Amino acid sequence: MSTITLSDILDDIQAAEQGLRRFERRYWVSSDHFYDLYSKGFLDDGENLEDFSEWAGHYKLRQKRMAALEGVK
Repeated sequence: MSTITLSDILDDIQAAEQGLRRFERRYWVSSDHFYDLYSKGFLDDGENLEDFSEWAGHYKLRQKRMAALEGVK
């Protein structure tokens, strides 16, 4: 099992943030609001399924890495 470094955490947060901003600009909604709706199953699962899955992945990665960052402090 490999150890994640602070640099890895920060790199992942930056990459996730870039992905989140891209989807926020495309769909004109904050990632927090999107994820709330997505996790409750209120969003379209048809033509936007791929985008929404990727967006949710960026969101979950950011949340996970932010928690890891808090653990470093």
